[in-house]
Amino acid sequence: MSRTSAILRLASRSVSVSSITMKSFIVASSAALSLASGALSSPVTPRSDIIIFTPVSVTSDSVHNVHLSYADDSFEGEVRVVYGDCNISSHYAKHHELGSTWVKRSGRPGRLVWVVPKNAMHGGCLHAYSGSELIGRSAPVSIMHQPKKREEISNVADMSGPWFEGVSYMQSKQNNASFVAVEKSKKIAIVGGGMAGLLTSLLLDSVGIHDYHIIESSQRIGGRIRTRYLAGTTPDQYQYQEMGPMRFPVSTKYADTNETLDIQDHKMVFQLADVLNQLNGNASDLMVKFIPWIQSSPNVPANSNGYRLPNGRIPSAAQLRANSSLSFPSATSPDRQAQSHAAEEIEEFIGVTPAVLRNISSNIYRAHKEAVEKGLFNWSEYAYLRYKLNASADLADFMAGSTINSPIWEYDTAYFGATTWRTIDKGLESLPRAFMPLVQDRLILGRKITGLRYNNNTGKVAIEWRDDPYTKKPLSEVYDYAVVAVPFSKVRLWSLPKYSSLLSRAINTMNYQQSCKVALHYKTRFWETLSPPIIGGCGSTDIPGIGSVCYPSYKINSSLPGVILGSYSSGTPARSLAALSTEDHVALVQRAMVEVHGDIAAEQFTGAFDRQCWESDEQQGGAWVRIFFFHSWPG
Repeated sequence: MSRTSAILRLASRSVSVSSITMKSFIVASSAALSLASGALSSPVTPRSDIIIFTPVSVTSDSVHNVHLSYADDSFEGEVRVVYGDCNISSHYAKHHELGSTWVKRSGRPGRLVWVVPKNAMHGGCLHAYSGSELIGRSAPVSIMHQPKKREEISNVADMSGPWFEGVSYMQSKQNNASFVAVEKSKKIAIVGGGMAGLLTSLLLDSVGIHDYHIIESSQRIGGRIRTRYLAGTTPDQYQYQEMGPMRFPVSTKYADTNETLDIQDHKMVFQLADVLNQLNGNASDLMVKFIPWIQSSPNVPANSNGYRLPNGRIPSAAQLRANSSLSFPSATSPDRQAQSHAAEEIEEFIGVTPAVLRNISSNIYRAHKEAVEKGLFNWSEYAYLRYKLNASADLADFMAGSTINSPIWEYDTAYFGATTWRTIDKGLESLPRAFMPLVQDRLILGRKITGLRYNNNTGKVAIEWRDDPYTKKPLSEVYDYAVVAVPFSKVRLWSLPKYSSLLSRAINTMNYQQSCKVALHYKTRFWETLSPPIIGGCGSTDIPGIGSVCYPSYKINSSLPGVILGSYSSGTPARSLAALSTEDHVALVQRAMVEVHGDIAAEQFTGAFDRQCWESDEQQGGAWVRIFFFHSWPG
């Protein structure tokens, strides 16, 4: 998605030019330039009545816009723009090509993108050819070479991130068909109607590219966004739970300085909602409205490692904090002195400080770069303890726990340490719902793609599917481009072109984590009247197979029926849960709700529920990507 958005942003970005006149072809950089016209000098006289160039200075290893205008409104035909020595007599003698297209009277390109190579020759000219005929040439273009290396995205991106405002420098390459007007006429397949595919459609529309299809295998859009409205209710009745993503971190208040910093990269979601609301005319039935999300609450159930209160219920987080003796230890340290020493060393290596967490919040790209350079992605916590610090297997397992194969970059620490959160009123399903009026005339539902076929001669791609799954020969439709916004867990089953070894291996082996959720419907929001009351938030339990329990953050203390996310389990336990029958899984969770809340949970249960196990989901085949470390150690 980032590559797509960067390219689209590049194509649409306006460039400040002091003057643009008819009969001129202007090369401009994103900085202010002084334009200077020059005389043509060449033994070959171009048809300058068709296209005339006005040269300016440009910089190597950078991106520049080239603007077009025409002296002859009747001209139609192929146009190829190249850069090379000013005396070349054929486009084959070029240094490099900027782009080529077919110009029609009905659709004239107004601009192309020039990615100036590092080794671009100084004093060359831009040449326009139609077939073998020269139809325009510039005076020599002054190219200034940059002494420093190309900046990385972590340096180019500002605090707002690159999604909407920033464009990183691109590696020098030839760009075919880069003329903007022609690109706007290209036919594009967006495969996948999840949020990546929907955002791609919005970006295409925003730059005037409208000939696209969103091809979705299910009968809905939204992908992993799955708001379930239980017992046949509607969004307006507020009886729902999120079976996919639930909330967005907004800001963090740091106790050491008492300052509050926004988490920058998640602002993209809030910006997207504003755009959708404007495009939909702020219609109330399509409004994407953010409301507070309660991430933590003092009275949610807590993991007490087997301890129960005298009434049989699980103690709350507040009760455990007030009396830590209520919690039975899950295991004893094999060596307290070794544990203390190892903890100090690994904390020093990871180096989590308020400054590090602020960096993650304010510029995720710079923070990621620094974490890579530090080596935090070279180790899991278990591997660092076991093989770097030579801790025993028992001690490493005791200290690392379930994070045995995870990188030790503190991304989750920064985000789950947020003190302010938001969710979407009436459910996250409101987000894809707001897209529907914008894409419904270019949306194909229920089409299960089985392959991509690239034609080397035409440069086009065919999207293949089967209406009858037993048919040997697939149906297909040809597009100029295909944007695949589908999890690799599904793409790996397609017939694909020959990709690079790295990409092929990523598609074929990328691991996806499992997770299961069960939501239960109750006659009232009884948990808000318990003693002590539970007001929103997520807690965890020691009941096998349950994991986290989350309570709704909307309509607090209302008289409406309510829905609890009774179980949110991930990883290996979720695979065992997915193997249960739906009846057994739901019954397990409902029994847990009685253990957490008392008999009132049995009295209030309506029997309505929803269950989502992502690894078994036909459109997803997994919940999220999980990277595992595999080390080979001597001895």
